[in-house]
Formats: sequence, C-alpha cells, structure tokens
Amino acid sequence: MKTLKKYLLTYLLIICSPALAMAQTQQPRFKAIAIAETGGGHALFDAAAKIWLNKLAIDSNFTIDYIINTQPITKEFLKQYQLFIQLDYPPYPWGKEAQDAFTEYLEQGKGGWIGFHHPTLLGVFDGYPMWQWYSKFMGDIMFKDNIHGGTTALLTIEDKNHPIMAGLPASFTTKDEWYTYNRSPRANVHVLASIDENTYVPNRDIKMGDHPVIWTNEHIKAKNIYIAMGHFPELFQDNVFTTLVRNTIFWAAKK
Repeated sequence: MKTLKKYLLTYLLIICSPALAMAQTQQPRFKAIAIAETGGGHALFDAAAKIWLNKLAIDSNFTIDYIINTQPITKEFLKQYQLFIQLDYPPYPWGKEAQDAFTEYLEQGKGGWIGFHHPTLLGVFDGYPMWQWYSKFMGDIMFKDNIHGGTTALLTIEDKNHPIMAGLPASFTTKDEWYTYNRSPRANVHVLASIDENTYVPNRDIKMGDHPVIWTNEHIKAKNIYIAMGHFPELFQDNVFTTLVRNTIFWAAKK
C-alpha cells in the first residue's frame, strides 16, 4: 500500500509539474493599477470591485495593484502599468505631480483608462479647485446634482459595434445614483450608451434631458472609457455589468 501511494504521488507530481511551472513562469498579459478611496459612500462598491477584479486577474493572467490616494502617482510610477482603473476616486484631490503624470499618461497613450462613477464629480469640493484639464477630458462638463439613494433606468446602447459592447443586449435596466451635469458631454465625446430619464423607477425630478452614461473621449490618444455606474456593490452580481467591465478592461489595456 505504501508503495502504491508513493507511486501515485510521484505520478501526480510528474503530470502537474509542467502546469505549475508554466503558471509560475508565464508573463502576465498586462499590469493594471486601480485607485479607490477608503471609507465613504462608495466603500462597498470598491470592496466588491476588488474581489471581482482580483479573481478576473487570476483567471485571465494579468496583475492588479491598488492605491488609496494619488501620492504615489508619478511619471516613473505609471511606466509599469498598461491600464489605470479609477474606482470611485474623485478628480479634485490630486497633487500637481500626479496631475502632470496622469495627463501625460493619457495624452501620449502610454496606457488605457477606465473610470467608474466618481470621476465626473467635477467642481469645487473640499476646498480644491476644479481640475480644468480633467473637465475637458470628461467632455467639458461640471457636476450639477445626483440622485441620492439611486433609481433604476433603462440604458440604451448607442454604438453596438464598439468592442466593449460585445455580448450585451441592445438595452437593459440598471440602478445607480445617476449624476447630472451643467451640460451633456455629447458634443465633445463619443457616446456609447445613454439612459432614458422617463424610465426612472421610482421617478425622480433630477434630470438633464440628453443623459449619456458611458462614453469615450476620442480626442485623447489613450483608450479610455467612462462608466457612470459605480455606487452599488450589487452591480458585480449583474452579468450585463460584469460583461461590460470585462470587455472594457481587455479593450483598454490593449495597445
């Protein structure tokens, strides 16, 4: 019996060793950096996002690191990453060095960018001035209001041929604390999806008319996608949302 066990163990080691060696030596497809606040109203979304992203990274052979503020961001720091994910981190408490590094990263196409929800909180907050370059990047808009507590809305895909929309239905319902702005960004960005404010359940008075919720700024060299959703952790239990995010990650990370 001991001989049989020893034989089986040796056999398993032989057949498993190539797979283990490959897993240990295989280079990651790309490296991503994600920034997210600690605490606050988006902590639950960010926690769910990290769990989901970490699993995707393992399953899909890429690496992901996390930071909680912009202090580490320099041009040298960003050189190691092919994708920058902004998980509910606002556009105002950035130091000058971080602003310059981030601007160059996107304008020169050194890596891709995905922003969820909070990047369009553009205005004067907590004593910080509005970052004008970031406002232009987001479509020359300024934050006006948001729907506290959220509401569901029918989201319609406007560009079905864009790679991030692969496998998604033409329209679907989702919930968030939708932001409104001083104007629609449509004139300055390529809108990929928008919501019909007449489909709010429950109905809310905070509306802006033309209401894009997913878009890309094609005036920037880097691949970039803004996704307005990003308040509720339940989004990561929604197959439509996770398909969208998965598509976006692999599209934005690929040069």
